[in-house]
Amino acid sequence: MAVGSLDFGRSRVRALWPLPAAFALGALAAGGQAPLGLWGLTLAGLLGLTWLVATAPGWRWAALTGWAAGAGYFAAAMFWIVDPFMVFARTDGWMAPFALVLMAGGMALFWALAGGLAVALGGADRRGRALGFALAMAGGGLLRTYIFTGLPWALIGHVWVGTWVAQADAIAGPVGLSLLTALAAAAPVAFGPVRGLIFGWAVLGAAAGYGQWRLGLPMPAPRAQTVRLVQPNAPQKLKWRRDYAPMFFDRMLRQTEAPGAPDLTVWPETSVPFLLNRAGEGLKLISEAAGGREVALGIQRTEGMYAYNSLALIGAGGKVQQVYDKHHLVPFGEYIPFGDLYFDITGNPDFAPSQGYGYTPGPGAEVLDLGPLGRMLPLICYEAIFPQDLRTKTRPDWILQITDDGWFGTLSGPYQHLAQVRLRAIEQGLPILRAANTGVSAVIDAKGRILKSVPLGKQGIIDTVIPGALPATPYSRTGDWPVALVLLLGAGALLAGRRRRRRG
Repeated sequence: MAVGSLDFGRSRVRALWPLPAAFALGALAAGGQAPLGLWGLTLAGLLGLTWLVATAPGWRWAALTGWAAGAGYFAAAMFWIVDPFMVFARTDGWMAPFALVLMAGGMALFWALAGGLAVALGGADRRGRALGFALAMAGGGLLRTYIFTGLPWALIGHVWVGTWVAQADAIAGPVGLSLLTALAAAAPVAFGPVRGLIFGWAVLGAAAGYGQWRLGLPMPAPRAQTVRLVQPNAPQKLKWRRDYAPMFFDRMLRQTEAPGAPDLTVWPETSVPFLLNRAGEGLKLISEAAGGREVALGIQRTEGMYAYNSLALIGAGGKVQQVYDKHHLVPFGEYIPFGDLYFDITGNPDFAPSQGYGYTPGPGAEVLDLGPLGRMLPLICYEAIFPQDLRTKTRPDWILQITDDGWFGTLSGPYQHLAQVRLRAIEQGLPILRAANTGVSAVIDAKGRILKSVPLGKQGIIDTVIPGALPATPYSRTGDWPVALVLLLGAGALLAGRRRRRRG
């Protein structure tokens, strides 16, 4: 009996080997994300994972395999999630490991769903499972973009930023890029090594060919007006300290006063140590530093008990000309979900934005008319990761993002954020100017190329003209509806094939 028990234990251990293997494959696939950008690792990791799912004994095991891989992927790709808790490590650091575990495990549920759906769509057929897994992985990315306010960070398709393939984003969007990637990785499992590799390279080769052609198209002339982007490099742990905040404010004033006389100067998100409605002489000092020319700055403001994370455009004498309030807020970072509902039920205001706890969302995306500078779409930090937030009734001439990426650390978070901003430029065919507190501030053209930048962790300014805009792209007109339809049709075809195999 002892021997039998020992043998049973060993068999259980042997049976569990796909789970650590899946975790490792998921972590390997994360190597394609910024800053590494090793997309070959992503294809290799997804190929191995597809084989594990396609050969799993049932849907439960396939789902568990998908979850393990997703946990490895998101733990490796989004380990920067610990950095916000380490800014004030003495009080918040204890939460960092829990945040990483919960985030990776929660996001991995979308990969678990993909594994289970692969078996549901393909049945016992390895080809059907492999193709079903590719469809479901892209579908999971689509769900992540929208449900629970959305978090489309580290989509598989993001690994192509900076390559020819990324230009296909103008047609298919980031979920479409994810589908192309997943299909290319699944093809050797679905069709055999030789035919699968040919198919996969043909898919990616077609996207790359389109990208090379698009990059070769002539660019329209830039606007004549100039913009200055200010990067003060105020470390997050020092930014609001009373002994440092005046120093950082003076630094931005000096950067604004530097020779060049731009038509517009841009300060990053939450860049000043006072409220818009309690600015005192602050706005006048900024206007004087700019020589009376316009300044767009990130600033907080309040109306009664409501607080807003805003961008304000000020003119001569510090007069406020236009205000945009951030509308897509960070859950648990800028507000507590259902905080107002909790207040209505319990009377406890501790989580209610309407009672001064957290920010209140603005009314929505808004295009600001800057006269000779054209129509500008403002984005504040996190809003730039949502493609749907850039679709407005009036098409802007350019996009401005102000952000404070000091919360994201110095290893991967700021670079992944920048990579997603580059995709927004490709999707819309519009240039993006980006002013970041600690970096990376950048000028990005309508094809997603970085023309100028200030490195992470440095202070500096960028004086630039506004690059020209391209015509509206297919994706900017349709959004994710076409790829959603493709996913539904593909799933339907796989289900029909499964029924035919059963009848046969």
